[in-house]
Amino acid sequence: MGIRIITDSGSDIKQETAKDWGIRVLPMPVWFGKEEYLDDVTLTADELYMRMVDTGELPRTKAVAVSDYEKAFADAEEAGDAVICIAMSSGMSACYRNACAAAEKYGEKVAVIDSLNVCASQHALVRYALGMVGTGKTFDEVVHRLERDKKRLHVISLVDTLDYVYMGGRLSFFSRFTGNLLRLKPIITADEDGKVRIITKAQGQKNGFRMFSELVEEAGGIDFSMPVCMHYSGLSDGNMRDFMKQEAALFEGQENHVHVMQFGTTVGTYSGPGAFAIGFFHRRIASFM
Repeated sequence: MGIRIITDSGSDIKQETAKDWGIRVLPMPVWFGKEEYLDDVTLTADELYMRMVDTGELPRTKAVAVSDYEKAFADAEEAGDAVICIAMSSGMSACYRNACAAAEKYGEKVAVIDSLNVCASQHALVRYALGMVGTGKTFDEVVHRLERDKKRLHVISLVDTLDYVYMGGRLSFFSRFTGNLLRLKPIITADEDGKVRIITKAQGQKNGFRMFSELVEEAGGIDFSMPVCMHYSGLSDGNMRDFMKQEAALFEGQENHVHVMQFGTTVGTYSGPGAFAIGFFHRRIASFM
């Protein structure tokens, strides 16, 4: 019996990458008006960002349906595989709930993990699972370690503009107006319940980079023995690369250990262009959680 890893596109893992890794990424639906697309299947991240910039329109997203999980689990069962499904945080999406509903009839053959995270940190958890499967860990061992070590997992994101945070309903018009006037850039995390939380707002890019690094250290620092992922939004990774250059000390010469990926349409919808995030396992208990 093999072990099949399944996740959703909240992880930002591209379909082409999933095929190379031998995993399955279930795409989340994305709507522009009445037009429905599937994340990285019928709508690429580049197309999303170009359309958002051109129209100023914020698309809507929806969780992977129970029926899609059912089909993915049935395919695995037919192939004789057990399933570890790593879902986008239950505090941000119904993906985890829908996956659990679909898994009920499979008993111990399907384990659903609530990542309590999204994008770069969900990606890091998938990489961690893949590494364990690749080294011959058993199904039960992989599930146990995922549940244990996800408690050390963090995502921290620096958003370039308040516009999309406002459009997503997480900021008042006045806060958006004054924030943009002062060039404020929100720094966002997932809290212990897996819900989005704005930690602080930095004034200007250089100050934002410095505060971002300080928050990573406050969260416990980066454990480079575990997967470390950085994701960027928009058509360019320029802001992320500028950050990595300015804050090189944060990476302790381990830049080549960092896995880089573009935000998918699901997360990119709410960040807008120019944002970046880091997903990492910390070395010690976080002070701000």
